[in-house]
Amino acid sequence: MNQQLTFTPADDNLWEQYDQLATRAYGHPIGDITHLREHADLQVAIRGSRVVAGGLGLLVDQFFGGAPVPSACLGDGCVAPEERGDHLAADMTANRLRPLIDRGAVISTIVTSSTGYARRLGWEAPVDVLAWATSTDDLRRSFISEDFEVEHGLTDAAELLQQQLARQWNGPVHRPTWWTRWKQDKSNLTAYRFARPGHTTTGLLTLATKRHERHGMILVVHDFWAADQPTAAAMLAFLGRHNTRARTIEFRRGVLPPYPTLLHGLRHHRPTAEAWHPWMLRILDTPDAIRLRGWPTDLTAAVPIEIENPAGGSARWMLQIEDGAAEISPTHIHAQVTLTQRQLAVWYAGGYRSTTAARTAGVHAVSDDTLATLVRSTTQFEPWLPDHF
Repeated sequence: MNQQLTFTPADDNLWEQYDQLATRAYGHPIGDITHLREHADLQVAIRGSRVVAGGLGLLVDQFFGGAPVPSACLGDGCVAPEERGDHLAADMTANRLRPLIDRGAVISTIVTSSTGYARRLGWEAPVDVLAWATSTDDLRRSFISEDFEVEHGLTDAAELLQQQLARQWNGPVHRPTWWTRWKQDKSNLTAYRFARPGHTTTGLLTLATKRHERHGMILVVHDFWAADQPTAAAMLAFLGRHNTRARTIEFRRGVLPPYPTLLHGLRHHRPTAEAWHPWMLRILDTPDAIRLRGWPTDLTAAVPIEIENPAGGSARWMLQIEDGAAEISPTHIHAQVTLTQRQLAVWYAGGYRSTTAARTAGVHAVSDDTLATLVRSTTQFEPWLPDHF
């Protein structure tokens, strides 16, 4: 390990080397290294002639407050087992972010089981993430589809519906044109559309299947987009009609939106939920992240805040919101609310649903009214990231 470590964007040879390293580090092949080659940025660390670390980065927009915000979404990162323990992951992360920041990213999202490491680098989880499983028989007995029609396949109208619904949450990816093909090729997805007769599409469901160990299959839901409660109920009823071949429906982590249609609609409360490592957000450029985000049109506020830096020290800012827009600029005015960088990310995503939640998380404020104003500014939409990368 005496050879110098260098960081570089990957050429064709380094892509292949990283693919081999990731297979060794994860213990299985990582399909996205192939599937995303045309769309992702790959940065690697080289010691001598060997690739010893790396990771993919996607520059895509994520919706916050109804507006698309350029985001550096990091995935499929690893460090060679023989190189672990020397903080290479932190240096690698900084080098993965740099080209995406140069191209306009002002926030960053990461999904990792190493949440402690991500927190040390400034990311924080705005919301818990769960995967759900329930029996098809329970769905069949609990939900009805009324007069909804189900059609197989994607259409432009269905993809437009997904984009419209994604804007109503904080976090979903504004899917680029290649996103759907990537997901279909990777997971062999089947899509279904839901609509009342003579009306436009109001529901979109995508599924994958896997063989059951003894009989039939397990259905795995990858997309669950419903414009209203009757549509969601029709989609759950449709899943229940698979009971002759599939005993169980699995909803991938984060796929179900955070409203209780499934739980409250079941006649018997016996689904299972499994906690997963959450998606985590980091603010890379505070002024631009504030400027590009959407804000409530009925709120006018000026809140002096202080943001603590991870390396020590802090900076005072004035947050001003008016007519659906906001800006933040340096100020000398004494702060009324103090946030760490990680708390800033949770607030930005609408993760503090009340002043009680914010204070419990450690946010300091001189008055409840000021904190209530700050909380209200980002809670018009709830945090939800159903997209996987």
